[in-house]
Amino acid sequence: MSRAVGHRSLQWRGRRPEGAEAAVLVLHGGKEHSEERPGPVNLPGLRMAGFARAVARLTAGQRVAVGAVRYRYRGWNGAHADAARDASAALSDLAEALGPVPTVLIGHSMGGRAAIRAAGHPCVLGVVALAPWCPPEEPVVQLKDRTLITLHGDRDTVTAPAATRLLAARAREAGARVAGYTVPGAGHALMQRPGDWHRITATLTAALLGLRPFPAEVAAALTLAPGQDGGLELPLTPRHATPATH
Repeated sequence: MSRAVGHRSLQWRGRRPEGAEAAVLVLHGGKEHSEERPGPVNLPGLRMAGFARAVARLTAGQRVAVGAVRYRYRGWNGAHADAARDASAALSDLAEALGPVPTVLIGHSMGGRAAIRAAGHPCVLGVVALAPWCPPEEPVVQLKDRTLITLHGDRDTVTAPAATRLLAARAREAGARVAGYTVPGAGHALMQRPGDWHRITATLTAALLGLRPFPAEVAAALTLAPGQDGGLELPLTPRHATPATH
């Protein structure tokens, strides 16, 4: 089966702003093995639409283009790493369309792995990885001089939060700036506390693009040097949390 011909890997979300000076790409999840083509109704892609909208709202008027990576297949597919290849192709298409603008990748599950793998592209400033799939052999050298921020629910039974922390620690050793949130009460599908997922992801994305400050706890974590512990299990407090009563 051909793995490339005639496929467009980049899809814009809404109208692409004229004279865009930065970009964000969202990458949805998928399966470990599947050469099935995504259909017109793509639930993993719909899940990421809320993140794209949150980013677009927070960066409105800032000339930030928001797009999505379109996969050829639903699966990663072993050594083919199809999702990562599509992410790299979308980044090349984006650079051709907009020029070498600073870009942030937001990926969920398999899309998180693809974003991490594609982070070595010259346009990429950083990655916001949501419940990413992080096999122990996943390379991290491409994250040198990039920023990696992870968010993982503590009730995730599909991808392991501990594996995410391990990859993040290896990335810091490789020269990445790293921070990570634990999302209490959340599972893999991002369905619990969706407003908090959207809010913090948009905030972090805007900060990576230099449009606003990082939250204080993230800024502190990003200063930690290789070999230092901490900053990988920051608790994400619900926005509308109320104090406990006794």
